Order: sequence, then structure tokens, then C-alpha cells
Amino acid sequence: MFSNLRRAVRRGYRRAVDLSHPARSPLGSAVVNCLVYRDGVRQEDCAEVEEALRRVRKTGDGFVWIGLHEPSQEELAGLAQLFGLHPLAVEDAVNAHQRPKVERYDDTLFAVFKTVRYVEHEELTATSEVVETGELMAFVGEDFVITIRHGGRGTLGPVREALEAEPGQLAKGPAAVLHAIADHVVDDYVAVTDAVQSDMDAVETAVFSEHGGRGDAGRIYQLKRELLELRRAVSPLGRPLQHLATEPIPVIPAEARAYFRDVSDHLIRATEQINAYDGLLDSVLQAHLAQVTVAQNEDMRKITAWAAIVAVPTMVCGVYGMNFDNMPELHWTYGYPIVVAVMAAACFVIHRGFRRNGWL
Repeated sequence: MFSNLRRAVRRGYRRAVDLSHPARSPLGSAVVNCLVYRDGVRQEDCAEVEEALRRVRKTGDGFVWIGLHEPSQEELAGLAQLFGLHPLAVEDAVNAHQRPKVERYDDTLFAVFKTVRYVEHEELTATSEVVETGELMAFVGEDFVITIRHGGRGTLGPVREALEAEPGQLAKGPAAVLHAIADHVVDDYVAVTDAVQSDMDAVETAVFSEHGGRGDAGRIYQLKRELLELRRAVSPLGRPLQHLATEPIPVIPAEARAYFRDVSDHLIRATEQINAYDGLLDSVLQAHLAQVTVAQNEDMRKITAWAAIVAVPTMVCGVYGMNFDNMPELHWTYGYPIVVAVMAAACFVIHRGFRRNGWL
């Protein structure tokens, strides 16, 4: 059952294997592996793709799985001609930064997935990278699967190992491989959105703490940018998965559609969680800006109160600073100490009034 395959894929994901080592790429710098499967069992590593495909089509059983990493136009041209890949799909496969999608060209499906990874960091800052993305593409036909990876993430070694551990599922052909890839990618979405929760909690706690700083705005904006990057990877995949789950497609058996619907349900969960995070960040940002405004108002009230206190001696000194000959108490012995006492008393009364009203 596909559900058993999903659990096996998750187990395999914990022991990630990098198959991009040059020693495992005998067919060229871009080829990660070339494998032949028959009845769900790995037959051989194919040194010649054309010969492997000829054998599969001669027996009418099994399929070829070719893995590529960032191939050039020239490296993919031979495979495109051999497998009859559409030129537009080949162009998209060579050029990265494609939107997640599933397109059908005759009897071949071309699927594009965005892979994501949570970047571990000790503390979220205004420049922290939270989400790292890559691209994973797949050509799926009746007797072949061609996977193309862009970026340093998204290795399919764990997926392949999990599939090989479930021969009954792998015997279902390329549809099982496409389902395993989609399920693997979406599980990463769920894992990353769960991991982002810790950053959300840290930002929220910092903003509403007693000593929340004005520099928290940079952290909030950075987290919103990273969430936007995650949303660009997750949200566009909803319609393609619905297409795989509901539309009759030659390379997708009817029994496999229910399992694509299950993957779609997990994607909806991740999408809703990302939207909830984004809405919560908007609220946190508004609360932070309100706190900054309140703090600025408190500062302005203190400045205004002290300006009012200083205005009293300034006014008195300004009056007695005018050089007139006939001024009250100008030549009186106790004039100076009395004026100073009056200014001090007035400042004390005003200061006490501001303290009582909470301005100081």
C-alpha cells in the first residue's frame, strides 16, 4: 500500500544519502544514477541508457529511472531525443526557478517541485536565513522516470532506498515513484513549517516582553520574507496535486489517485499553517509598531514636562536679565535669594504635578 511506502520514505529520510558523488556518476557529470527496475526489484545499474531502455521495452516490463543534477542543454538533449521529451519541458528542466506545476505532453508528465529545508540558527536576526529552497523536476512516462535536481537540497537517495525496500509498491511503476517524490517533498514542507514555529514563538515573546527592543522590527520583516519564500514553494503545488488526484492520466493508475489526494491534504495543512503564521506576524508587527509609538509618546511627554519645568526659571531670569534701571527689588538685599527660592518652589510644584499625572 502507498501508506506503507510513505512511512518507509520517512524512515529513509532520517538517513539521508548523497548520491551526487562523481564516483557514482559514470554516465556524465550531471548523471547521479541510472537504474533499471523490474517487478519492483532493482536489476542493474545501466551504463548505457539506450540499451537499458531497449531491454525494458523489449520485455514490456519494468522501467528505467535516471537521476540528473543540474544538467546542461547539451547533456539533456540526448535523453530528450531518446525518450521523446517535449522541447518546452526540456527547456524548463534546464532552466531553474520554475513555478511548481504538472504538465502533460502526450503520454509524458512533467512535474516541477520546490524543495525546502529549515536552516538551523542559534538566534533569529534581521539577516538570518530560515528557509533554503531548491528545485526537483520529474519526467514520468509509462516505462521511465527522469528526475532532475537543482540546488544543493532535494537528494532522492532516501526515496529510492525506501522504494527498493517496498518491492510491491515499486512494482506499480513510475506512478509509485512520482507519488513517493511528491510525498517526500510535501513532508519536508510540513517539517519546515513546524520548525518555523520556534522562530515565531521567539519573535512573539521578544515583542511582548518587558524589555522588547525597537530592533525587533527587522527580525519580524526577515521572518516574513522567509515565510514568503516558503509560500512560493508550497502554495502553487496545490492545483497540480489536485490534477493528479482527480484527472484521468494514462501514467497514473486510478488506484493511485487516492494517495495523491492524501498528499494534497498534507499540502493543504502546510499551506494553512503558513497563512496562519503570516497573519500572526502581521498582528505581531502591528503590536510592535504600537509599542514603539507608545514608547515615543512617553518620551515626548517626559521631554515636554522637563521643558515646562525649565521654562519657569528661564522666564524669571529673562525678565531680570533686561537691563532697566528701575526694576522691582533690583537693589534690595534679599531680592536675589527670594527670586531663587520662588523659582525653586515653582519648579518643585510643577514637577510634583507631572509626577502625579504620570508624565515623569
